[in-house]
Amino acid sequence: MSYDAELSFNYFSPTKVVFGEGSLRELPMEIAAFGKRAVLVTDAGLKEAGLTAQAEEIMGGLLVGTYADVPQDSGMDVVDKGAAFALSRDAEVVVSLGGGSVIDTAKGMCILMKEGGSMRDFQGMQMLTRPQTPHIVIPTTAGTGSEVTAGSVILDKEQGQKIINFEYHNTPRVAILDPVLTIKLPPALTASTGMDAMTHAVESYTSQQRNPISDAVALHAIRLVANHLPTAVKDGTDLKARGQMQVAALLAGWAFSNSMVGLVHAMAHSLGAVCRIPHGLANGLLLSRVMAYNLDEIPDLMADIAVALGAETRGMEPLEAGRAAIEKIDALTREIGLSRRLSELGVDEKALSECAELSLSDGSIIYNARMVFGEEEVLGIYRKAY
Repeated sequence: MSYDAELSFNYFSPTKVVFGEGSLRELPMEIAAFGKRAVLVTDAGLKEAGLTAQAEEIMGGLLVGTYADVPQDSGMDVVDKGAAFALSRDAEVVVSLGGGSVIDTAKGMCILMKEGGSMRDFQGMQMLTRPQTPHIVIPTTAGTGSEVTAGSVILDKEQGQKIINFEYHNTPRVAILDPVLTIKLPPALTASTGMDAMTHAVESYTSQQRNPISDAVALHAIRLVANHLPTAVKDGTDLKARGQMQVAALLAGWAFSNSMVGLVHAMAHSLGAVCRIPHGLANGLLLSRVMAYNLDEIPDLMADIAVALGAETRGMEPLEAGRAAIEKIDALTREIGLSRRLSELGVDEKALSECAELSLSDGSIIYNARMVFGEEEVLGIYRKAY
């Protein structure tokens, strides 16, 4: 895909990446680069699985406290309490161990530890004027890419909506990717988080704010997910597949944090807020449907995605190749065992109108490849997925 010579863009990716089996051992050295007092943010599931204790032991005397009260969909109150906990321990560094909800909670804490106030005071984009509390991320899933992004999504229970915060000054300083930490991730979670990464990559590549660098990164992320996600789901002990999925998630995170996402995410955020559907699962279920919605607008881009997915497109016109990309995504979701219908997840059909209305106010929608003109268009996609 060629670009106009006058095209201008910004690309920002400041996070140091430490990758490899056993790389968790590097944590003390990375903490010491920023301070001597670190708080660990995690969740009850990881604590029960023993991963929290493993990180605590490695942190040793640098650890001043563990905040493990992060639920699946973290809320404003969870962030506020976490920040108060960290400040009470005079923490200088935040270490997050977990999936997207844990990482996003820690991102919010980093802001409040520096700026004060409540998470409610920081809804929006690019309001900060200085670097925030240093944050080291250790992801235990391979999907969100939050370890390298400037964004976080926090549930506002009062508004019944997930709120996006996007601050370049709050991008994590270090990401430690240790495939060993993802071995215990169940197949269903491996599948849904993997499709989260795929969605990030596809939406980044088709975004209205795409650029040459994010394109290159996104296409490789698509290749990696297509090649390694089925293996990671079938055999969670395959460290090569686990590691390559971590890399794919990180690459997709780098891509979409610069080019943004689109309609899939707007609709998935709304499903999460209204129906409590996990984000990766919602993304995986909606992705092919939104790709079909966008196809006529961007057939050339969809053809590129088909090639990255491994489709045989020789001799095909772009529109036909784009349909092959959609078929490949559908085949992948079936292979990894993801639900294909909202009805299978217990979603009440009456809730779809509320979700559609909410989607229109989600910031992700403005970057979608095809202009969305109203609630009925979004509702139509939800109904096809029902």
